[in-house]
Amino acid sequence: MALNEQEVRAALGGLVDPVSGRDYVSSKAVKSVRVSGADVAVEIALGYPGKGVWASIRDQVAGHLATLPGIGQVEVTVGSRIVAHAAQRGVKLIPGVKNIIAVASGKGGVGKSTTAVNLALALAAEGANVGMLDADIYGPSQPTMLGIAGKPESKDGKSIEPMERHGLQAMSIGFMIDADTPMVWRGPMVTQALQQLLNETKWRDLDYLVVDLPPGTGDIQLTLSQQVPVTGAVIVTTPQDIALLDARKGLKMFQKVNIPILGIVENMSTHICSQCGHEEHIFGTGGGARMGSDYSVDLLGALPLDIRIREEADSGRPTVVAEPEGRIAGIYRDIARKVALKIADLQQDHSAAFPKIVIQKNT
Repeated sequence: MALNEQEVRAALGGLVDPVSGRDYVSSKAVKSVRVSGADVAVEIALGYPGKGVWASIRDQVAGHLATLPGIGQVEVTVGSRIVAHAAQRGVKLIPGVKNIIAVASGKGGVGKSTTAVNLALALAAEGANVGMLDADIYGPSQPTMLGIAGKPESKDGKSIEPMERHGLQAMSIGFMIDADTPMVWRGPMVTQALQQLLNETKWRDLDYLVVDLPPGTGDIQLTLSQQVPVTGAVIVTTPQDIALLDARKGLKMFQKVNIPILGIVENMSTHICSQCGHEEHIFGTGGGARMGSDYSVDLLGALPLDIRIREEADSGRPTVVAEPEGRIAGIYRDIARKVALKIADLQQDHSAAFPKIVIQKNT
């Protein structure tokens, strides 16, 4: 007896996405089911970039459908479809950018910039179109971490073309000035520079723009939270109590301005000896998990204090591109999938679906 579409969908309803933990039907990942006699073709479109799990999901779905009685050939295609999600009320999306992820910390020295660039590279490795905005006007580090030299161009005299490296579109004040030139600017000039970098860069069809914020809760963070359409924020900390105190302040700032907290990344969670490989908790244990529990925020992942992370970032080839199959790159990619999944669960932005109303005066 030939199968019908309802039977196939019922079978898919019993399968769980290994990343989201939800079945493919209720999560609306099943985009189409075509039945031709005994043959079945299914299209799965994930709401997050999951290139690293596409093959396993394809095998999972095909293997399950192959057990149905009377089934013939099974064709399964798996991909991702990233959409724009709502930001703060009253703040319009930026052309060419679907979602903005702010990466923040309460204090410096916790590895925020390294985490930000590896998160961006991990999202790109998972199949997304990604941009990197270095919002640290006083101490830009992304040009060095991405290994980008030179200055950006302007093809139309109005907008700036982003620099490109490792599959990322990137912009930083560091591209405009000499490396040794200090930015002796007051707050208003700094916030204006951030607005120009963000709005005058010609971003091209980005699924995610990762913004590397300076440490603290000052002018740039306030400008970003009030005037820039931030989809969600990632808080970076170490297990050390003093770092956690400041990270809590950063988390509370985003909560006050109604920006969703996507999760916490605990950096330098353990130290790995480069000589013997021994691992120990030199900055304490469980700090990120406790902070997440206190504020009902997920701990996205914990990264070790490993000399290779520092060396690779300093060389312009961060860990995700330097050792793409390594254990640490795997942690970054797992964090990236979790961040993207958190965004996929947020309210979508439907402003593009509404037609513009133009009122004309009769003459």
